[in-house]
Amino acid sequence: MGKPNEPDGAGQRPRNETGPPAGARGNVTIFAGKPMRTLTIAFIMAASFFVAPASAQAVDPASCTAADATADQRIAACSAAIAANRGTAEMSRAYAERALALEDKGQRDRAMSDVNEALRLDPDSATALRVRGELYRRAGKLDLALADFNQAIRIDPTLVRALNGRGNTFNNKRQYDRAIEDYNEAIRLDPDYAMTYSNRGAAYYFKREYERAIADYDEAIRRDPKNARAFSNRGAALKKLGQNDRAITDENEAIRLAPGVPEYFDNRGLSHNHNGDYDLAIADFSVAIRIRPEAKFLTNRGDAYHFKKQYDHAIADYNEALKLDPKFGLAYNNRGGAYEKKGDLERAIADLEQAVRINPNDELAAANLAAAKSKRDRLALVNPRQGPSFDCAAASQAAEKAICSDEELARFDRDIDAAYQAALGRLDQKKADVLRREQRTFLASRNRLFGRPDYQLKTEMEKRLAQLRAIPPTR
Repeated sequence: MGKPNEPDGAGQRPRNETGPPAGARGNVTIFAGKPMRTLTIAFIMAASFFVAPASAQAVDPASCTAADATADQRIAACSAAIAANRGTAEMSRAYAERALALEDKGQRDRAMSDVNEALRLDPDSATALRVRGELYRRAGKLDLALADFNQAIRIDPTLVRALNGRGNTFNNKRQYDRAIEDYNEAIRLDPDYAMTYSNRGAAYYFKREYERAIADYDEAIRRDPKNARAFSNRGAALKKLGQNDRAITDENEAIRLAPGVPEYFDNRGLSHNHNGDYDLAIADFSVAIRIRPEAKFLTNRGDAYHFKKQYDHAIADYNEALKLDPKFGLAYNNRGGAYEKKGDLERAIADLEQAVRINPNDELAAANLAAAKSKRDRLALVNPRQGPSFDCAAASQAAEKAICSDEELARFDRDIDAAYQAALGRLDQKKADVLRREQRTFLASRNRLFGRPDYQLKTEMEKRLAQLRAIPPTR
């Protein structure tokens, strides 16, 4: 599963055209803005040069923004700028810049506190509004982000980074043409700012205009040869054009420039999967997981094992992915494919139904579900009498005998057993023990209540099946 590095919060997951058997897919990461979370397309953040803070005189707040400085270094420089500029208009800007550094450290509450202080000091600060808009964008609060970016641009129509931020927000909202309008204006104002080209390239990528995306990444790299995200994103676009070897060259360069970014290893792993180099892919996905465990990386590695027909290894990775993100529909889809290959159609169908429940618009999961059910129906024609999960010859309870005599009830019983076993596999020991007790209670109640006028066996079995399939993995 993979894609170029995408805008923060975009959540797009382009399909892996050569995905594992049974329609499994991959996630590429396209970056646009700052590093974030599949292949991933990344939007790239604004950054400027680093100037060491002076100690005895006012410090330019621009000194605490730098592409080559760590977040801790930027925070220290911004703190010095705040201390040195007390009582001046520059103090607001220093708070705003420190907010971005704190956000990069994952300290969002402190970041928001700083930017709000910047706006308290100067309510008309276009820079502070731009920074708060960026914080909202990264938090997925896109309407609030747009409001702040709009206000910043009204105050200063030449603020390139605000135009960039608003473009990234439109990209996150999948309004790609509107995003490109903002990027075009930002380039008109500052044709040397590399990040704008990279971000516009992401918009073209999502519009599937891959040649135009590559042209923009070329411009970004020409202006900033150390722009790792632009290399990774260009690799993703090249891959879409079938130029996988060139894509791997770009992905190698991205990793050389920024070996701590897991998405770059993830993207290269997808390229290796595409080439059939599954062991190389597994090695890259494993590095990504070691740097930062995420559901998409685990699912991608599961897909590589899936390609190698090592279905148990694949299912283990899908299980881990779902522990991290119980709503990651792609892992359910791909795990369903692995179960189908193992001949376990009931578990396959249970997983594919869950994938469709998570995203009813997922056409691939819906198609896989229909195919699995069709296969089950074909097998039923060959062997039309499929019994329940228990031995009918040993059935002693009236409810059991009713299930044995009705093919639909027998199928419900098999589905319940499959969902129950699947749920046990997702839970830790403590929760699994609780589930076992609940299942024994359900069976005892079924046997005790069956035959009463107000007890509907089929309805109760349907309810129990839905309950079991809805059980999330232990987090």
